Amino acid sequence: MSNSDRVVLALGGAGTVGSGVVKALLDKGFKVAVISRESSRLEKLRSFVSSNNKNNLTTIVGNVGTEEGAEQAKEALLTEVGKVTDIVSSLGFSWWQGGPPHTQTLKDLQWVMETLLLSTFVSWKAFFPLVKDNSDSTYTFITGGAGEKLLMPGTGFLTVGAASTLAFCQVLREEYPEVPCKLNQLKINTGVGTPERMAPGYLNHLDLGEAVTSLVERRDTSHTVFTINCPADLKTVILEGNL
Repeated sequence: MSNSDRVVLALGGAGTVGSGVVKALLDKGFKVAVISRESSRLEKLRSFVSSNNKNNLTTIVGNVGTEEGAEQAKEALLTEVGKVTDIVSSLGFSWWQGGPPHTQTLKDLQWVMETLLLSTFVSWKAFFPLVKDNSDSTYTFITGGAGEKLLMPGTGFLTVGAASTLAFCQVLREEYPEVPCKLNQLKINTGVGTPERMAPGYLNHLDLGEAVTSLVERRDTSHTVFTINCPADLKTVILEGNL
């Protein structure tokens, strides 16, 4: 199956991480679909991708963070594109620094869990059935490494949410050991930024997008966690075709 025959659903595709993935996929000839609650973010994404690839980008306003919303979005998606062959989810990669736990409320913790874990679970539950039985399909999670340590003071709830997402990905690998779909995870142990908002050690979201696209394109690995600690790790993926 050629790239032009493949339709990739990019969950979180309008965000910083996701937009780099979307652009790289389109540049490689994939068709890409993105769902977002905010039409303004979808318009920004359309203006960001190459003009000659816009016809291969489908954007849908919807909410994949609730079960009802995800099912409605799935129906709208299939009406628009007919099929989904691959899924990339960057919903589990986000940032939070609201302060130490004793200064926070239950509502604050619930927001973090909804953003990092619950949206990842709900969207997976809705869309995984579209690809799970196809050995030519892929489902790739992009998560942060904050779940393994406190990154800095005030990010405690981020650690709790990120750890839950890491655990969820582990559960999927072990609960579905023989699923035909290629199920993988990229764990990013550093920051990700756009070219104009980079910091020392950060990954350029365009370079990350190329690495993710390389993994999706190859379809030769499954049930694997690929850990990215620095930009050099991405160069290994892009230039040498391995992780």
